[in-house]
Amino acid sequence: MAKTLQKSYFDVLGICCSSEVPMIENILKPLAGVTEVSVIVPTRTVIVVHDAQVVSDLDIVKALNRARLQANVRVDGKGRSEKHWPSPYAVGSGILLLLSFVQFAYRPFRWVALGAVAVGIVPVMLKCVVSVRSLRIDTNILVLIAVAGTVGMGDYIEAGTIVFLFTIAEWLESRASHKAKAAMSVLMSMAPQKAVLAETGEEVEVDKVELNTILAVKAGETIPIDGIVVNGQCEVDEKTLTGESFPVSKQTDSTVWAGTINLNGHICIKTTSKAEDCVVAKMAKLVEAAQNSKSQTQRFIDRCAQYYTPAVIIISAAIALLPLAFQVHDKSRWFRLALVVLVSACPCALILSTPVATYCALTRAATAGVLIKGGDHLETLAKIKIMAFDKTGTITTGEFTVSDFHCLQQHDVNPRELAYWVSSIESKSSHPMAVALVEYSRSIGIEPSPDNVVDFQNFPGEGIHGKIDGRAIYIGNKRIAARAGCKTVAVPAVEEDSNTGKTIGYVYAGSTLVGKFSLSDTCRTGAAEALKDLSSMGIKSAMLTGDRQAAAWHVEKQVNSLPFFTSIAFN
Repeated sequence: MAKTLQKSYFDVLGICCSSEVPMIENILKPLAGVTEVSVIVPTRTVIVVHDAQVVSDLDIVKALNRARLQANVRVDGKGRSEKHWPSPYAVGSGILLLLSFVQFAYRPFRWVALGAVAVGIVPVMLKCVVSVRSLRIDTNILVLIAVAGTVGMGDYIEAGTIVFLFTIAEWLESRASHKAKAAMSVLMSMAPQKAVLAETGEEVEVDKVELNTILAVKAGETIPIDGIVVNGQCEVDEKTLTGESFPVSKQTDSTVWAGTINLNGHICIKTTSKAEDCVVAKMAKLVEAAQNSKSQTQRFIDRCAQYYTPAVIIISAAIALLPLAFQVHDKSRWFRLALVVLVSACPCALILSTPVATYCALTRAATAGVLIKGGDHLETLAKIKIMAFDKTGTITTGEFTVSDFHCLQQHDVNPRELAYWVSSIESKSSHPMAVALVEYSRSIGIEPSPDNVVDFQNFPGEGIHGKIDGRAIYIGNKRIAARAGCKTVAVPAVEEDSNTGKTIGYVYAGSTLVGKFSLSDTCRTGAAEALKDLSSMGIKSAMLTGDRQAAAWHVEKQVNSLPFFTSIAFN
């Protein structure tokens, strides 16, 4: 019989830190039908790949709960809501501990502190039983030894304080995990859970939408599933997915992604994937895989954790027993110091801090459209000393306006004819400059005809080429001259923009320079602040551009000539 493997998600609230991971693996891997076990500590999630016909979700939950791990099946990969208040054990222990301070006015109340110990120690003892059964020494055993020793010395308030602080610490760790899980929830909630069928107008669950289904998306709605526009046009806000700050125009045959917002217009899209395979879902899976790929720091801490707890017990025992062996006076002082070492050396905060920080960083980056392959790559970012940025569309808005358009061969080429050639060829390009040139032509009453352009070619960093009306037209920066067959760039005395920072473009008909235009661009909002933040962190910034040096200097002035900012023009 063929295996029916499925991936199941479990919320396991009993996970405190990475020290529980080996225990969970030892519980689940021996089960028949279980092929893979992954534990994501920050979100207290266990992911199990198993044969559903051999071992069910409930069987896995029962196995985990026998170890007092408080496991539950997560339905459809969605996290359940977690309580935001401390456990009843922590609350009861805290109230009794507070009442015990009355002992300074009425002595019998000192025994109330024992009640605080008895109430708060219950979950700790249950976990200790599981640890002993699995022959594992963990933080709970450290706390139990410390509390027993403190009670034995008659320091009941101190014992109650240890128990209360430990239970509250577990709650704080749970809150940290909840925030990490909330970050993933934000990523998953980018795509809506409902979709509207274009043919009937019926609203259905996105999980039930099949491939090649036609969906309707109205203005202001979020696109539910990846697809291709088959009818209508609109502008789409893609910043939640790609980080692009400006709306992107969509028309027939344009690709749209789940989680992006239709700002205006009514469109119909044909789905190209199912809900579980859309870009947002893939991003979540990549973040999950990245978290399972531990960073070097995490691996080091996990290795240390295996030996840390036993080492702490040995050190504490040495502090308590060596003074006895050497007949040191004030033995109770040394015994108390040993207990302090046990309590203060609990490693949970250290072990949990790195994966939580890594997980939140990976998820936050994903919601901004940046996918990082794992913790190692994230840590590499901390070592960066210089960051290089492209100019057009990165530091600048990429929204150009044509400030000048000159025809240099008016005896051979009509200015309006030149504008027609340029706009027709540029209309086949996706570069931000192309939009400005097309809009300029339309503003003077010339409508481009991209269908009349043949042999269109794009030369990154140089320009474009196309044939129209029997002419081979080259449009680009100075380097396009070599493509056009012009050995020298003989630009007439029209270089008045050479020092203004405007971007200058040239138009060649064959090897003859027939036109020149200049465009202006402005810096993005927040670009100067971002570069300033990098500078404050000691990171140098460099801007790379194929534009002229003057244009690079112009942008550099707009970002206030920040320290360590260097512009490099490859022209």
